[in-house]
Amino acid sequence: MVEAVLQKRESTEDRRVAIARAARELIVEKGVEGLRTRDIAERVGINIATLHYHVPTKEALIMLVAESLRGDFMRHAIDRPRAHLGVEARMELEFVDFRETAIERPEIMLVFSELIERARRDEIVAAAVLPMKRYWRQMLIDLLAEGVAAGVYRPDIDPEAFASILISSFIGFCRSPSKTPESLERLVAELQRAMRNPHRETQTALSNPASASRHRGAVPVEE
Repeated sequence: MVEAVLQKRESTEDRRVAIARAARELIVEKGVEGLRTRDIAERVGINIATLHYHVPTKEALIMLVAESLRGDFMRHAIDRPRAHLGVEARMELEFVDFRETAIERPEIMLVFSELIERARRDEIVAAAVLPMKRYWRQMLIDLLAEGVAAGVYRPDIDPEAFASILISSFIGFCRSPSKTPESLERLVAELQRAMRNPHRETQTALSNPASASRHRGAVPVEE
């Protein structure tokens, strides 16, 4: 009896995963506007009645897709724990996560951006996806503010504005039809350079005897 219940539960979860995957594929191909239940059912290999058993409403379908995205985002934190790390290391892992997503699974950002766009005029979509965007943005704001306080990032950086720049850059790159690993590295380098505190690098160089010696040797000394 217990085994039968477990098999049914596993079958239900597998079916929901397949539905979410099919819905995400169709969103990438046709946008949220082109999402049709009959297309999802056909792609999964089930009939409409079975599909409606798992996702009886549009709201349930969108929530399922949003949950699948949330799981993808959370998997990064699970695979690469970071709470114990300093601010620089935690921010670097954000870029590592982005590289992995952009190159290996860009559809995650494509679906996310499609839902965000639709959220402007659809309350159901907004309720499903905007909390994720707010959480991501606030996490970046907190990291940037902590980095500024620690002297790691530019003292004049605006954490709220720069968090928006990071998110827009990440999403925009994944939506680009001409993205390459090389262009990704250039983008990441520019973003990191824009964050960096140049005064900290100068102070680090001056505190290093070898660097300080080279620095002094490069400056003419008046006699």
